[in-house]
Amino acid sequence: MSESEPKPEPAKEEEFDLPIPPPTFEFLVHSLRMQAEVQMGFLHFGDENDPPQRNLPMARHAIDLMAMIEDKTRGNLSTEEQRLIENSLTELRYRFVQASEQKES
Repeated sequence: MSESEPKPEPAKEEEFDLPIPPPTFEFLVHSLRMQAEVQMGFLHFGDENDPPQRNLPMARHAIDLMAMIEDKTRGNLSTEEQRLIENSLTELRYRFVQASEQKES
């Protein structure tokens, strides 16, 4: 960028003044789950007239990350945390198959 070009203004802090959730295991699982659901096209944040864009390889990656976390944390989770990750993986895998079949039709 040359000196004659105007510098972009930094983002105003009040624009991003949202509360940040605490870094919990539950938040991590829900974040990965949401990423997978968005990539599969089940959650859509764009214009209502635009169809959701699917990216099944990225959805598979988010599911695989969650499976890796389940494997690496085995024996170190509370009962509730273990249920959360197991149930999330089961549902995401089922929905991934649905999304894959929809793509083929």
